[in-house]
Amino acid sequence: MGEHEAFTTLIWYLLQGVGVTLSVTVLALLLGFVLGTLTAILRVYGGRVLAPLAAVYSTVVRAVPVVVTIFILYFVIASIVDLSPFVSGALALGFASGAYQSEIFRGAFLAVPQGQMVAARAIGLSRLKAIRHVVLPQALRLAIPAWANEVTLVLKDSTLVYVIGVPEILRRAEYVSARTLQALLAFGSAALIYLALTFIASQGLGLVERRYKLVM
Repeated sequence: MGEHEAFTTLIWYLLQGVGVTLSVTVLALLLGFVLGTLTAILRVYGGRVLAPLAAVYSTVVRAVPVVVTIFILYFVIASIVDLSPFVSGALALGFASGAYQSEIFRGAFLAVPQGQMVAARAIGLSRLKAIRHVVLPQALRLAIPAWANEVTLVLKDSTLVYVIGVPEILRRAEYVSARTLQALLAFGSAALIYLALTFIASQGLGLVERRYKLVM
């Protein structure tokens, strides 16, 4: 096998891990979005009971390394509930991302003028409906720039699931390095793939930001 053919085979093998990487990233972001939004709402509008509880989740989870969360999900929780390495990794990343996203959305909620809530209540909307139909849409648009940064961070953090055997890009690069003893080629190729994915994600989210940018 020639060098060109060997390199093509390497790239193709690594690219087969792109689907796994993107799946982990998307699932983690979706879970993080749900947890982050709910936590942010509770922190801003939850009152004296729910707001502190939401703050504890955000503070504690952000203080724990993501890889530790992955190990807890896979070696502790998965021993009770049957979870695959893929699901364990995605859930752990989503749980961690939710804490960071909660800070993003909390800042966005606080950036919406209080007069919006007052006006919504004045026309007869309940507090919950005012949050859902008036404050939330504005907060989500304000959060786009910071959330776009979170997307790239989760994409890069997806490499951490390799520690529990998920066959994403880095895991495949490690396997190639061990088989061929060409670490620079294997990990350099993986780095280029991550660079391309991050660039595409950044450009795509940049378009979304410009399209839905909200000027207060």
